[in-house]
Amino acid sequence: MWDSNATTSKKIVTTFIHHFNLFSDMKFLLLSFSFFYCSSFLFGQSISKRQTVYLELGGNGLFTSVNYDFQLTKKPGLGIRAGIGFYSLDPFVLTIPVGVNYLFELQQNKSYMELGLGATWTKENVSLYLEPDLNKKRTNFGNYFPTIGYRKHTKKSFMWRMSLTPLINQNGFQPFFGGSFGKLF
Repeated sequence: MWDSNATTSKKIVTTFIHHFNLFSDMKFLLLSFSFFYCSSFLFGQSISKRQTVYLELGGNGLFTSVNYDFQLTKKPGLGIRAGIGFYSLDPFVLTIPVGVNYLFELQQNKSYMELGLGATWTKENVSLYLEPDLNKKRTNFGNYFPTIGYRKHTKKSFMWRMSLTPLINQNGFQPFFGGSFGKLF
């Protein structure tokens, strides 16, 4: 009697295990948990803050501008920017800088080399050092800015940067630079 019950119990357990494939499901569950647990240590670095609002002196906004920068990738890399600023006080000249940039990580402490290309719209002919061409009767002017610079993100979500931003427009090539500071979020 005991043998038949034991044999029947073994058959039931064996059938249950094979039918539901309990051990392979448990192995899969255990391996999945182990993989995700270990990968959280390997890849568990915090995702960078992707948005920045900053004040720029010089640079693409010409005199000063307030800008919004958005990184298109989860880690710093390809980004876009747009802003609003001004060129002079008398007469007041509105500037609208836009651009794309790419951040190359220099070290693990959130230091980056920034390369970018920007364009700034103005209603006035901008000349930083050269004599402007006054023969042109246009009212909309495009100014182009290749950018190379250094950007630093701090632990307290602060950003600062320094850049070489030469101005290229109808008046020629004019060396220029800019400095920025702002908040990451």
